[in-house]
Amino acid sequence: MPKGRPVKSEIRQNIVEILYFMKQGYGYEIYKVYIAIFPKVTMRSIYYHLKKGTSLGEFKVSKIEKEKGDYSWGQEAEKIYYGLGDNAKPTSNEKVKEYFDKKK
Repeated sequence: MPKGRPVKSEIRQNIVEILYFMKQGYGYEIYKVYIAIFPKVTMRSIYYHLKKGTSLGEFKVSKIEKEKGDYSWGQEAEKIYYGLGDNAKPTSNEKVKEYFDKKK
């Protein structure tokens, strides 16, 4: 068995399922959907898996937008929108499908 963390992740697979129905979304938006459907995780964990999934080809960066506003950290926020990459294998999770059907 190789050293380090296993490449497969349940959290990352759940994010793949969410993005399959959302088509694209930014980190905080994905986080809000995730905690509504699955057991609670930290926002930091979601961002970690988005970055890791991007390097593995499961996600791709669709666009980056800068949003002006009055934030605690400054005058601008950067939203990185993610979509599914070539290595993503969505299985059409029933919980996620139900959530998005109810939202419509």
